[in-house]
Amino acid sequence: MKKQFDKTFEEIISVENLLAAWQEFIRGKRKRRDVQEFSLRLIDNIFALHNDLVSLTYRHGGYQAFNISDPKPRNIHKAGVRDRLIHHAIYRQLYPFFDKVFIADSFSCRLKKGTHRAINRFRLFANGVSKNHTRTCWVLQCDIRKFFASIDHETLLVILRQYITDKNILQLLEEVISSFETRAEVGLPLGNLTSQLLVNIYMNEFDRFVKHKLKAEHYIRYADDFVIISDNWQWLKDLIPLIDNFLKNKLKLTLHPDKVSIKTITSGVDFLGWVQFSDHRVLRTNTKRRMFKRLSVNRSPQTVQSYLGLLAHGNTYKLRKYLLR
Repeated sequence: MKKQFDKTFEEIISVENLLAAWQEFIRGKRKRRDVQEFSLRLIDNIFALHNDLVSLTYRHGGYQAFNISDPKPRNIHKAGVRDRLIHHAIYRQLYPFFDKVFIADSFSCRLKKGTHRAINRFRLFANGVSKNHTRTCWVLQCDIRKFFASIDHETLLVILRQYITDKNILQLLEEVISSFETRAEVGLPLGNLTSQLLVNIYMNEFDRFVKHKLKAEHYIRYADDFVIISDNWQWLKDLIPLIDNFLKNKLKLTLHPDKVSIKTITSGVDFLGWVQFSDHRVLRTNTKRRMFKRLSVNRSPQTVQSYLGLLAHGNTYKLRKYLLR
């Protein structure tokens, strides 16, 4: 039996938790009009929300849609302030529990993880498998097609029920999950804080399959992008149909047909914005272009320092020198 979530529904919807969630939510958002309007009658709004939650009459509102390019076009859906406050209240109670459930080599949207730690882990694995570059090291790299838009609601709820027994918590989670869909009972919005946690809970099933069933020791996942490193090309090739079958049958997800590859480290592996080689890594060409495009519009000291911080994680001496001119 899986470890059970030990927080109560009352703890999640308590006025204390809602107020703490509000303090986390408003960071960097104080000047936004919708946030200011909600904060004008903050206590009244929080108590009204609390009453709806206590009486089990809370209903999630709609979304405002807009597009961004970061770097590829993405459709973002933003909920109202009231609903985003609920997302934070849920997240701050659920995240500490589920973070302990996740495998160590899942790096997306987790404290003390992130892209830099993931690429450092990649280098560590590659060095180990290649015996410090004395043997050929192969990397199976895969990506899931339309990841957020393909999360199946019922499958997600089945997974959540394995950890959470409180019916009121499950009802609240179902209300948030069902508030958005790309097609009938499928899809999570990119704009929700809860979506980041929920997709990690969803993909944790896959993580454990790869680690415990496929016995892939050198596996790293960041959101829907994952790699398995080995010195055995045939073994990696044989994993592809097993991975594809599990994703389709258990999670109703599909591998992106154009983003499944097996490459050697020496030929370069494009992973999380960096092209990884056996003894160094360089910034991806598209990332480099995007950086120069942004700097042509905004070359403030803060922006330059931000990019210098990024470049410090790879072999980018000439780029850093150019930026400092």
